Amino acid sequence: MKISFTISITFLCSAFGIGQDTWVQRDSVNGAPKSVGAVFTLSDDAYFLTGLDQFDFKRTMYKYDITQDDWDDAESLGGLTGDGLNRGSAIAFSVGGYGFCGLGSGSVEYFKDLWRYDGVTNSWTQMADFEGTGRREAVAFVVNDFAFVGTGQDNVGLTNDFWKYDHSTNMWTQISDFPGTARRDAVGISMAGQGYVGTGVDAISYKSDFYAYYPLTDTWVQKADFPGTPRHGSVGFGLFPTAFLMTGEDNTFTYKKDVWEYNYFGDSWTQRSNFPGPARSQAIAIVVQGRAFVGTGYNGILYDDFWEYTPILSVDERINLSANIYPNPATNEFFVDFMNLNSNLSFKIFDEIGREITSAFSIQKINNNRYQFQVSEISTGMYYLCMTDDNGNQFSKSILLQ
Repeated sequence: MKISFTISITFLCSAFGIGQDTWVQRDSVNGAPKSVGAVFTLSDDAYFLTGLDQFDFKRTMYKYDITQDDWDDAESLGGLTGDGLNRGSAIAFSVGGYGFCGLGSGSVEYFKDLWRYDGVTNSWTQMADFEGTGRREAVAFVVNDFAFVGTGQDNVGLTNDFWKYDHSTNMWTQISDFPGTARRDAVGISMAGQGYVGTGVDAISYKSDFYAYYPLTDTWVQKADFPGTPRHGSVGFGLFPTAFLMTGEDNTFTYKKDVWEYNYFGDSWTQRSNFPGPARSQAIAIVVQGRAFVGTGYNGILYDDFWEYTPILSVDERINLSANIYPNPATNEFFVDFMNLNSNLSFKIFDEIGREITSAFSIQKINNNRYQFQVSEISTGMYYLCMTDDNGNQFSKSILLQ
């Protein structure tokens, strides 16, 4: 296979598009404005359901077609048998070609049920109850077609237990507890084969800590703290190699509209353009077909607006190394030459969804400033070369294989 490499050294790679970090308003969500709703993706559409409007908790659901920029009615949670399932602060996720929704509070103070939505038949089926205690304001993320659910408020207090749901067996298994303090109203994010949980409020204070969960080892690792003011009721999403956390209510009881980008490779945060709508808490965020959307929520007023965010995806912007990549285009090998490099480097290479593919490359150090990469068969697309020096500093380059 013939490949060529385009690498950004000290400026933003043009493959990401210069001048992004922008917001565009989209079609407002159907129904009355709401907060504490839930959202999942299915068959390249977004589904928004449940939540609290000015009168009561709801179980209604609406489907968003991103191609048409249009919301349509869909079957309410529970379908014809769903009376009493009105709720807010629920969890929702997509696995196995189905959408799922459960937990929360509303007509019952603390739900622990789980419901599966079939987009083909537009119907709901009740699944195995959550094995933890009934709760609201929990978090959920999905890794490798398994869902992970934890934290939240139950009828005793705040929780930090975590559970794994296998849709193929309809079974829940307890995993390692979240290592931060027990809390509610945190953010859960899926990215790069890991889950991320952070912020929220515990029994004493609003939080700004941030943790990654590694399913293969059932371990949690603390990452760089969220640098915005501590808060709860925020939203977040992952678009590898970056994740985003935004909005919420902070520890000064101020509704927020700031947006922060987390860099997977550098374990670092950068502030981005503010959310353009009014500051708010209890919104929704969703990624559909690689496009990110944020909307609804509350700040004393309920909202039904819906916005699309186009990020920079700037893995290169904090890199100060000077290097040459050649030949360009390449066929089965290429070289990386560094200027005045006085440290050994280790390399990892990742694809666009965060899977490490370093084993597809043979890497040899030629001298103190030059490395040779021999390429085995690999698909075209965007890749990321992450380098770590002897001092633990990390540098990343975006690589386009054509």
